[in-house]
Formats: sequence, structure tokens, C-alpha cells
Amino acid sequence: MKYTYLGKSGLKVSRLCLGTMNFGWNTEEKEAFRIMDAALDAGINFFDTANQYALGRTEEIIGSWFKQGGGRRERTVLATKVYNDMHDDNDGPNREAGLSAYKIRRHLEGSLRRLQTDHIELYQMHHIDRNVSWAELWHAFEIAAHQGKIGYVGSSNFAGWDIAVAQGEAKTRGIIGLVSEQHKYNLLCRLPELEVLPASQSLGLGVMPWSPLDGGLLAGNALRGDASRRSGDIERVEKHRPQLEAFAKLCDDLGEREDIVALAWLLSNPAVTAPITGVRTIEQFNRTLRAVELELDEATLKRLDEIFPGPGGDAPRAYAW
Repeated sequence: MKYTYLGKSGLKVSRLCLGTMNFGWNTEEKEAFRIMDAALDAGINFFDTANQYALGRTEEIIGSWFKQGGGRRERTVLATKVYNDMHDDNDGPNREAGLSAYKIRRHLEGSLRRLQTDHIELYQMHHIDRNVSWAELWHAFEIAAHQGKIGYVGSSNFAGWDIAVAQGEAKTRGIIGLVSEQHKYNLLCRLPELEVLPASQSLGLGVMPWSPLDGGLLAGNALRGDASRRSGDIERVEKHRPQLEAFAKLCDDLGEREDIVALAWLLSNPAVTAPITGVRTIEQFNRTLRAVELELDEATLKRLDEIFPGPGGDAPRAYAW
């Protein structure tokens, strides 16, 4: 396994991040345990989850896995998220999605309880909340950090503007601010290259792409009909069929699977820290490890740009002089 620093922090994480969204939904506890054990054995130390996944059940599965001991918790860089409605009637009107200091405190305690741990290395805002000031947000996160409950703060689904404002406010407080941005980014979704990726790279955030295979469209099975029948995404497959067919041909010429090439392409971007691989089975997990070893040459990267054109470069040069 290869490792890198998470943004401008001194925290080292694996170049692949284990996504756990399927745990408790599509993956039962026993299989989830096998996947997490295999991840540690392979050197993956970076696990991502969220309090809302399976309405807390995903965090509970991870907590039960930690409880087995054997250094599992100590070897894991744990990331979870806050923002969504957890359907706790005790929150009253504050149960709705958001990031008030009240909600951050309550939901952090809930995550710690479910995860059976006393701290979280990376606590992420799942979305921006424009009803809450950064003064309130940074104050809430500073308290949690001073209490030793969180190590770093990250964002998810933020625009480049949001990242810039957050870091500007953090600078005035003399704190490190955000160290990561979790964003949808893949060969079929390259819009983040305009502003989110350059903003993150400039302001010290490591980017963690979610949906690196675009819901399975880049996995190869979609073109053969398997994923489209499973997800009801037939229209999207047909929309992108020429690209997917050209991609499959390129991967066949390389002698590599489509999902591995798609992950290796993300890893070739210096703004990317670690793609989040949301595997459902141990077989899927074992296959993804190849992506860290695969280095794509310039000719292959150029061909991928031809098949999946990006937005034309960084902003503002992509649309102005």
C-alpha cells in the first residue's frame, strides 16, 4: 500500500479509502468484518463512514468490529460525517438536516457511542449549511477538538467558494481549518476540475472522490447489462454507451479491468488523496487493490481525456482569458 498526507495535515493515510456505505444495507455484518480485516491486512488504514448510513447501523457495525480488539481501532484512521436528519424525535425542530453547534454536539456524541470509540480522526460536514455562520461552526469544532473528540475537520459536497470562505474564516481564528474535501469525481463527472480541485489543492485540502465508478457505470458490468438492471440506470448507460465502449476497448488493450483503470486515473491526479471505494463484497475489495499498483502512462491519460473530456481546465482559464 502507498500512503500520503491528508491535505496540509501531518496525518498519513492510505491511497485508497475504504467506504462503508453498504455496511448494514447491502453488506451484512459478518461480511463487513471480513472486508475491514482484509483492508487492514492490505495496509488500508483510512475508513470513511457517516452517521446517516443505514440510520446509524453502519457506524454500529464498525463499532462492533473495533470492540474485537487486536489493534483494530489503533490502526484505523476513522472518518465520519454530520449534517443529516437522524430521525431522533428528541431533537424536536432541530432534527432537520443542518450544522448548528447544537446538532454537531449531539450527533458527535451519537457517532462516538455507535462507533464505540472516544475520538474520531476526521469529522466531516456532509453538506454546506448556509443558515449557520462559520463563527458558530468553527467554535463548535474547536470545542470538540479541545475535548479530544475529533482530530481534524473535513468537508463534503462543498463548492470551491465554500472552501475558500471556510479557510478564510479559519485563518482569522488562527486554526488549520479544513484538511479534506469529499466530492463526487470520476471520469464521467469532471466538473470539480474547474474550481473544487484547484481550490482544495491551493488551500491545503486533500480530495477524497466519492462514487469513483459513477454508481457502477465505469465498472464494466454496466455495459454488459448487469449494473443497469440492478440500478434501473438503463438510460444513463445508453447515453454514455459510445464512451463506455471506447473505455472498455482501451482497458482491454491495457489488459486491465475498467474499474481498476478508473481508480488509477483518479490516483494519477496530484489533488487526489484517496478515492473512496464503496465495496459490497470481499471479492470486490480484493480487486480494487490493483489500482494502487497501476500507473497510467501519458498516452493512456491522453486517450482517457479524449473519451471523457474534462471541463477544459481550471477556472477561470477554462472559460475566460
